[in-house]
Amino acid sequence: ETAKIMNPEAKVLLPNLAAGCSLAESADADDVADRIIELKEQYPDLAVVSYVNTTAAVKAHTDVCVTSSNAVKIVNSLPNSTILFLPDKNLANYVAQGTDKKIISWDGDCYVHHQIKPEQILELKESLPDAKIMVHPECRTDVLEVADAVLSTSGMIRYAKESDSNEFIVVTECGMSDRLSIEMPEKKFYKSCNLCKYMKMITIEDTKTALERLSPEVSLTPEIISQARGSIERMLELS
Repeated sequence: ETAKIMNPEAKVLLPNLAAGCSLAESADADDVADRIIELKEQYPDLAVVSYVNTTAAVKAHTDVCVTSSNAVKIVNSLPNSTILFLPDKNLANYVAQGTDKKIISWDGDCYVHHQIKPEQILELKESLPDAKIMVHPECRTDVLEVADAVLSTSGMIRYAKESDSNEFIVVTECGMSDRLSIEMPEKKFYKSCNLCKYMKMITIEDTKTALERLSPEVSLTPEIISQARGSIERMLELS
């Protein structure tokens, strides 16, 4: 949907329409709109900040989108003192640690990251005492506390490349460890992770079929595109 919002004249394909996102689905656009009205009565300067993992309909109610790598920077750059951050409560808690602003979080999470527990990481660490623990900020606070570094996807790549360490425990969706191993075969990456069933729905066979048939296509109304585009453009501007 984000690709379609930014390129409305382009044909945007999704090989499997069932390949959604539990995090995005945790925030319903109508519920978000009602919550904004409710909060603005108490906090007139409220800004709505949405993780980019949200639906186009939610982006239409959003002042600015963020990624895990720029969320703290963008929140701190806003003139507003009160932020409704959605949909990920774990990422909201991470952002709250890096700002003096009041952060009101939505009660959503990425099931892949939220199910990871510190015990499983520490158990692996016992057998790999020299390994650096890299954790994605979508994880729970008690998981962040055992990390050597809390990093976005791009941050993990940069950290691993620049680190003197040759061993890393990667705490995020399991596919990230494979990507790191391909990019840095001279280093060792160990998984303390879960698989995302939605991401794994995208197969090479479905991708080939989508290209041959030019479908399924992502479709959005001009109204939603117009309303949602500003939140993404502002993210690009502020980051």
